[in-house]
Amino acid sequence: MKYFLYKFRGLILAVIVSLAGSAPLFASAAPSTFSDFVLLIIDLIKTAIPLISSLAVLVFIWGLVKFIAAAGDAKSHANGRQLMVWGSIALFVLVSIWGILSFLSQQFDFGNNAGIPLLPEN
Repeated sequence: MKYFLYKFRGLILAVIVSLAGSAPLFASAAPSTFSDFVLLIIDLIKTAIPLISSLAVLVFIWGLVKFIAAAGDAKSHANGRQLMVWGSIALFVLVSIWGILSFLSQQFDFGNNAGIPLLPEN
């Protein structure tokens, strides 16, 4: 874990600074009811999922590149395999969270559940 924090400290700092910079945007949207609060949390998570999933895909691709490039070195080969495994796990978790949030928001009628636009019937 220390290696991860050391390796990605710049990225972690950039995410923290960007979230802190966007705090005034969310302060004006303070929820007045519990339903508004849940909707705000769901919207924040749904907004963060594409960013985090793109990072997970980049981690997977970086692991794949390291895996292929280090065909002779066993340590780099194992490191690339580990990055691919963690990238796959992150993608699975993110897609699962996205699916659960979509299901719950449809079942409990939170937000706009328009889904796929349908053609008008005659």
